[in-house]
Order: sequence, then structure tokens, then C-alpha cells
Amino acid sequence: MKQHRLAAAVALVSLVLAGCDSQTSVELKTPAQKASYGIGLNMGKSLAQEGMDDLDSKAVAQGIEDAVGKKEQKLKDDELVEAFAALQKRAEERMAKMSEESAAAGKKFLEDNAKKAGVTTTASGLQYEVVKKADGAQPKPTDVVTVHYTGKLTNGTVFDSSVERGSPIDLPVSGVIPGWVEGLQLMHVGEKYKLYIPSELAYGAQSPSPAIPANSVLVFDLELLAIKDPAKQDDAAK
Repeated sequence: MKQHRLAAAVALVSLVLAGCDSQTSVELKTPAQKASYGIGLNMGKSLAQEGMDDLDSKAVAQGIEDAVGKKEQKLKDDELVEAFAALQKRAEERMAKMSEESAAAGKKFLEDNAKKAGVTTTASGLQYEVVKKADGAQPKPTDVVTVHYTGKLTNGTVFDSSVERGSPIDLPVSGVIPGWVEGLQLMHVGEKYKLYIPSELAYGAQSPSPAIPANSVLVFDLELLAIKDPAKQDDAAK
């Protein structure tokens, strides 16, 4: 299946690159032209993230030209299958290496961060700082809370932010990643925490987004705005 997905991805990129030399500028005026560019851009990013950033655009164009022109293939099917398998294996090796490096970097980050003044490490490995104290109620696992947050990688790259969107979110305390489940129950309404979440309390090796590398330590600036009233929630559901 992986080889088929790779082949499909390369084929789609081929449609965009066909007949275009890398030095040739193209017009991006009509909706079709813009959409075509967007398809190529997205697929190129996807392939690059999979470690396939050295595809030969001229060879890609030649392949689509031969197919459209119904010319004889320059490579046999078994050669193509072998080539796709080699690319897939190389991509998996690169991803495995990146995952290992990310895990090692995350471990080092947490070890150093734990030594900083104001940082508390819990039994689970979660680390947090109290940025702003308050005396509000603390949520329970069964509660729904309203929060503002900004999620970052350890290098400061923001991957998600309700603050930037300008809209806080409601979420069930028990329905989020383990690091949040624990962190939210430590907080009082009105407080702001900075959470440093080990990968095993976040997404581990199964990243939900290309913006979050596998085995990443995640850093959240989290503000607990409110605990939703269960009675009002029930009324809203009726």
C-alpha cells in the first residue's frame, strides 16, 4: 500500500511538472493555474517531508510525456516497483533517524529544563511553571473547560494557537493528550501555566501533523478561563 501511495503521489506531481523545466516561469493568473500550482506545492511539500526531496523533475516530465504520448516505457514495471520500494525504504530510514534524533533532543531539553527555577516535574514526567496564580476552582476529569493556548516546539516554532485565532476553545478535560489532562487538573480558573510535555504524554511517534515531528516535546502556554456549568451544558444539548 505504501508503494501505491508513493506512486500516486509521484504521478500527481508529474501532472504538474510535465513539460515544465525548473527554470521556466509559468503564469499563475487563472483559478486553474493557481490550483495547479497549489497541487504541485502541496505534493512537493508532502514528498519533501517524507524524505523524497531529490526527485528529478525532468525524469518526471519524461514519464508523463511518454504516458500521454502512448510511447513505450523506458523502464519495465518491475524496475519501477523496485525503484519505488527503494525510495520508500530510504524515506522510512530518514524518518526513523529523525525520530531518534527528536527523542534524544527532547530528553536533553527536559533534563536541562528541570533544573530551571520555577519548573516543577511531576511523577509522570510532565513539567510546568505557574506563570499567573489565581484562586479559582480546579477542574475534574469529567469537566469541560474553556482555555486559551499557544502550542510550540522546543525551538519556539508555533504549531497551533487559539490566541492567534482570537478565540478560546471548550474541551473535555479527559478528552485531550495526557499531558493536558494532568496539567489542567493542577490549574485553578484564572491561572496561566507553561506546560512542558514529554512526547510520551503528547503524541509520541504518531504525529497528528507535519508541523509536529515524531517524538517531539511540546511546550504550551495555557490559560484556564472557565469551567463550564454542567447544567447549562445539559440545557444546550436539549
